[in-house]
Amino acid sequence: MPGISFIEHNGKAHQVEVEVGNTLMQAAQFSQVPGILGDCGGNCSCATCHCYIDAPWAEKIPQPSSDELLLIDGALDVQRQSRLACQVVVTMALDGLVVRLPPSQM
Repeated sequence: MPGISFIEHNGKAHQVEVEVGNTLMQAAQFSQVPGILGDCGGNCSCATCHCYIDAPWAEKIPQPSSDELLLIDGALDVQRQSRLACQVVVTMALDGLVVRLPPSQM
């Protein structure tokens, strides 16, 4: 299983193993990583799973859909590498991925 590092805004790291096919949101919730709310249950309709994907990794995941981009636009602390964790499906190519979390989802 791929290993993913979730880094809270305060710098605290959470190393989790993720089953291929799950989303980053599911991985964070299953592993009780604080900072990913996922209020809509992964339906790309709330942006409470906003996260940052470092540049080298961004090339290994599909580009965001227009729906995802609209939701990201309304999120807090948006950066160039902002993504919704519910829209990033884990593959073996993401082994070692670092996901950073914003200061707040609301």
